[in-house]
Amino acid sequence: MSSNIFASGCSSGLLPRSAPPQARTDERRQNGVIKKDSSSQEDLSFQDLTSIEKERRQLLLRSELPFWRILSYYRGTSLRAVVSDSLVWTTLLIYVWIRWRANTIDYVPAAVAMMEKTNVNILGGFLSFFLVLFVNQTNDRFLEMYGFSKACSGRIQDIAGLAKTQLPAEVGEKLVRHFNAAHIAGYVGLNAIGMGSPYSKTFFFDHYNAENNLLTPGEMKILSHHDMDNSGLCMKELTTWCQLDVAQARKDGHIDSYQEKYMHDKILAFRAAMDGMYDYTDQPPHFFYIHFLVLLSALYLPLFAIDTAYAAGWGADKAIGLDILQGLIVFLQCVFVVGLRSLATNMIDPYGDDLEDLSVINYVEGTLEICSTIMNARQE
Repeated sequence: MSSNIFASGCSSGLLPRSAPPQARTDERRQNGVIKKDSSSQEDLSFQDLTSIEKERRQLLLRSELPFWRILSYYRGTSLRAVVSDSLVWTTLLIYVWIRWRANTIDYVPAAVAMMEKTNVNILGGFLSFFLVLFVNQTNDRFLEMYGFSKACSGRIQDIAGLAKTQLPAEVGEKLVRHFNAAHIAGYVGLNAIGMGSPYSKTFFFDHYNAENNLLTPGEMKILSHHDMDNSGLCMKELTTWCQLDVAQARKDGHIDSYQEKYMHDKILAFRAAMDGMYDYTDQPPHFFYIHFLVLLSALYLPLFAIDTAYAAGWGADKAIGLDILQGLIVFLQCVFVVGLRSLATNMIDPYGDDLEDLSVINYVEGTLEICSTIMNARQE
């Protein structure tokens, strides 16, 4: 049965409809990962993508600005996450209500003495440890995925250099075209898994294909059985096309077996890097861990607000200035907890449409430009 399956796959890319249910590939699983239902996700136009990319690149240049310039920004900062989080406002309202109550009575409630025996700081210490650990884990994950993206670009440039110097112009250009098409199709295929991707076939792949003539109409027809927006298999097939191009070049006598192996190694390294992106996207940090942090945050911040509010003074000890100072401390604690949590969650999916995500358009266009420079290089 295995031979029939692979024979059918070579001709049409799909399992025969007559195959029994137990022999058919699970339609919810492609490229080794579980597909997501992305039918409800609205695709961003290429203009929208370039607008996000432009602001994303500008955001990267703000890191070395003076502190007063950094504090003047709102988009792409922790403040946006803090002010939109209902837990922050709930915590502040708890503090404000208790302090309003303290300023409307002249006696000291019995609960004040009881609150002096509590120690919320222990919970805060544990939460801080887990939050910082979470940020470190997601930051390592983010940088790893950035490395995969740059590795994909680097392997394409390697092949472009080898194709320019070792293959006839027509053969080399075909190989580089297919490799760049595989690169772009790989980012589109990410929409099938994880949290999805804003890069669609219509507004992303087709734009670069028309602009750079990566695939001919005949080649696009051959690939039409793949749903590029909901599968990484198109990238896999295009990568295999690159290997077939190299194998054919050896058969035609353009390169020897050693050169062929070296090119195959570069192509397979590209596929491994792209697979790394898919693997990380398919397996985010455990929901159990994230739920644990959210639960701790939801319990800790209100308790911290209550503890701080009761410690701000009652009866003759109360003062408006102290109320404001303690309220500021409660707000800063919210910024710390919610800010760290939001920072970590934003780094989980670096191939989305957030300003903090990776600059996919920059990687694709940079690779295309470098490949064009390599293929058009002249010494005379």
